[in-house]
Amino acid sequence: MSTVPVITLNDVSKRFIIRKEKSLKERLVNFGRSRKHKEDFWALRDLTLDIEAGTTVGLIGANGSGKSTLLKVIGGIIQPTDGTVRRRGQLAALLELGAGFHPDLTGRENVFLNGAILGLSQKQIEGYFESIVDFSEIRDFIDTQVKFYSSGMYVRLAFAIAIHVDPDVLLVDEVLAVGDEPFQKKCLDKIKEFQQEGRTIVLVTHDLGTVEEMCDRTIVLSHGNVIFDGGATEGVTALRRNFG
Repeated sequence: MSTVPVITLNDVSKRFIIRKEKSLKERLVNFGRSRKHKEDFWALRDLTLDIEAGTTVGLIGANGSGKSTLLKVIGGIIQPTDGTVRRRGQLAALLELGAGFHPDLTGRENVFLNGAILGLSQKQIEGYFESIVDFSEIRDFIDTQVKFYSSGMYVRLAFAIAIHVDPDVLLVDEVLAVGDEPFQKKCLDKIKEFQQEGRTIVLVTHDLGTVEEMCDRTIVLSHGNVIFDGGATEGVTALRRNFG
């Protein structure tokens, strides 16, 4: 297995500012005043890590531990407050349900929009289109506006587009939990196929069985800090010991 890092984080921290006002009126009254009406929330604190090519990494931890924030920082969806992130290769992300979809456009139009955002040419998208629709299993609704899609239909189409980008790195955040069981299996089988091809996968999931089955490394987060970084079974044990 290659030891070349495809993702490198150096001293990465991410701060969000939480406003304490409960209403718009309070915000207007307190606008421009002291910071006592605001609170810093550090979702990530001084994270330094490498993710090597060809590995499958599970990010696990309790709710609010920083898993999804870390995945978004890795994917370039949000920028760190401090520190640096370096990436190599083509990256595809399944981070939020329907992220990148325009609700007033049809499924067909969103395939072309998302494909373009992910770096594919129109000709490439046209070449992949039938395969994307076949994988998504929503052919009857491909010319329907996606605002009328169920959550499961969103996931089917988003996953189908992402895997056709031919990514070196695939980021997955809990979205597979939305689809029905047969489609979840189909997605997991595709991820396993990517593993066999030597691609890099980083996934956030609460399904510890999936972590133990699929990941060769786990990173356990707590309050924005890494409290464990090692093997999958040991990581699951560490999580259960801390939060079980």
